[in-house]
Amino acid sequence: MVSRVQRGALADWFWTIDRFFLAIFILLMGIGFMLSFAASPAVAERIGLEPFHFVKRHAAFLIPAIATMIGISFLTPRQVRRTAVILLIVALAMMLFALFFGIEVKGSRRWVNIASLSIQPSEFMKPAFVIVCAWLFAEHARQPEIPGNLFAIILYGIVASLLVAQPDLGQTILTTAVWGGMFFMAGMPWLWIILLGGFGAGGLVSAYYVFPHVALRIDKFLTGEGDTFQVDTAKEAIVRGDWFGAGPGEGIVKRIIPDAHTDFIFSVAAEEFGVIFCMALVAVFAVLVLRGLSHAYKEKNDFNRFAVAGLVLQIGIQSIINVGVNLQLLPAKGMTLPLISYGGSSMIAIAVTAGFILALTRHRPEKRAQDRSLFRVTNGLPAE
Repeated sequence: MVSRVQRGALADWFWTIDRFFLAIFILLMGIGFMLSFAASPAVAERIGLEPFHFVKRHAAFLIPAIATMIGISFLTPRQVRRTAVILLIVALAMMLFALFFGIEVKGSRRWVNIASLSIQPSEFMKPAFVIVCAWLFAEHARQPEIPGNLFAIILYGIVASLLVAQPDLGQTILTTAVWGGMFFMAGMPWLWIILLGGFGAGGLVSAYYVFPHVALRIDKFLTGEGDTFQVDTAKEAIVRGDWFGAGPGEGIVKRIIPDAHTDFIFSVAAEEFGVIFCMALVAVFAVLVLRGLSHAYKEKNDFNRFAVAGLVLQIGIQSIINVGVNLQLLPAKGMTLPLISYGGSSMIAIAVTAGFILALTRHRPEKRAQDRSLFRVTNGLPAE
């Protein structure tokens, strides 16, 4: 245990970090590692690998993910902004590179190979995009003559264009929802709400007619016709698990679920550990989001408020999409469950997101002093 009277970077970090947030992130990582034992061996055997291939890789990704999260949590808000700008520039450049030289998987170019590692740049773009947009919105709120909102709109257009070009409509919808939520919190005029809402609806309709795979998935969802093997087996696994599950290692349906260790790990959890376990897992994500929004509501600094709210919304909406697909409440879409599903890019990128949240929610003495000074000046009292 680190004493309160100790001085140093580690002691200051321990006593200023939001330990509740930290515990939630560590808990989710632990649950994800546990579920990798349940979900990944069957997938590995099906493609000719040794049973614990993905378990070992999951553990290997987990170590740098925790290190990344802890390392970023030491940053100050100014350092968070600078880190996010650099990360966003690099991620956007890699996304552009992927369009021309990336790996094509199922008709999409989302991956690039670097030193024998496959990286999905859009995963790292998301937290950086939230931070940079929060900064732009905050600057416009602080000084209306600065066209921060306009720059945020332009940046969103660039990001959305690159995502659609891949194409990755799921990430486009997720990014749009998070960006729209932040813009709303920043005081978006009602005219903008109507215009952007119409633009979003028009984009969804256009995607249905422009991208055949989007139309196919929506038609399958609405009619139940065609190849619905993935979602049907996922539903069967959930039904078989009932309230308390078949028991660890006793899952049967999980052996035939495609992508059981990534997009459909929630169904594997339901089969082996039951619906009650899955409800508890959903509750953990809900607590994470609600605590983040509560912190944002109390935060006096505009940048911190927009950034924390945007980051927890990103995690929350991504979780809703993944769980919704597993429960057949949404059309099939490949999207991981944050910190739970297997995937190096996804896990490290969510660790970056978690690190940003921890860094921006730290209790800094200098921040409290600034808040007291602002309170005194606002109320006509001399500054301390």
